[in-house]
Amino acid sequence: MNPIVSILAQGGMGAATAARLSEHGLEVRTITSGRSAASAERAAKAGMRSVSEDEFAQADFILSIVPPAEAIPLAKRLAPALMRTNHKPIYVDLNAINPNTVMMVEMIVAPSHCHFVDGSIIGLPPRPDGYSPLYYVSGPEAEKVAVLRDFGLKISVLDGPVGAASALKMSYAGITKGLIGVATSMILAAHRAGISDALYAELGVSQPNLLAGFRRSIPDMFGKAGRWVAEMEEIAGFAGGEGTDEGEVYAALARLYERIGKDFAGPNAETEILRAFFPE
Repeated sequence: MNPIVSILAQGGMGAATAARLSEHGLEVRTITSGRSAASAERAAKAGMRSVSEDEFAQADFILSIVPPAEAIPLAKRLAPALMRTNHKPIYVDLNAINPNTVMMVEMIVAPSHCHFVDGSIIGLPPRPDGYSPLYYVSGPEAEKVAVLRDFGLKISVLDGPVGAASALKMSYAGITKGLIGVATSMILAAHRAGISDALYAELGVSQPNLLAGFRRSIPDMFGKAGRWVAEMEEIAGFAGGEGTDEGEVYAALARLYERIGKDFAGPNAETEILRAFFPE
């Protein structure tokens, strides 16, 4: 019998993951009560079936795919239903949160006696052309999630405890999104100093691959910057261990992305400077 999967959020990654599973014959449950009409429409297009919280909890897998700040509130919201159900799902937290936050989510889920799996997603949402991101999972029960490979998801089981998959996501995003943030900061600084053209020319000569990447990734970041703030804060918590200063770097990047997000939604002053750095 095919497993039943529950995914609450109908955002880009959640809906695309649900669509991939639905296309491969799985029943995917969600909750649209109290959500907007647009959310309900996205859920329907993704093949998700709207149910009550109790039915939602009576799945084989619950995939938590929400913005980082909502990972703990979602676990708290679902905890009563998880306690009530006799059919205990495997709770898979796939959010961009650091290992300490993952442990907090696990502690919320633990009294329900549901199995808990740490996870993370690296890549863009699944697409109709067959592309899939990689869904990493870790912890004692992680191998059980591998069954979803048969239904269109690329699952990689890490040999590590709960927290390993999230640590990988923090490390990877810290490099990729951190690099975009550093480049954004320096392009703005170069503009203030009046040497933007010289910087662009030098990057074109000595770092053509970096320049080509920034040409794509920096403008693409504008609409996502606000969503990256909480992720940078999670990375700051991960990188800023005792006796280290790395966390301060990512706390500063969180503020940068917050500023860019507000600018993109409003005056478009800095985002236009960044766009103008890359000639057509």
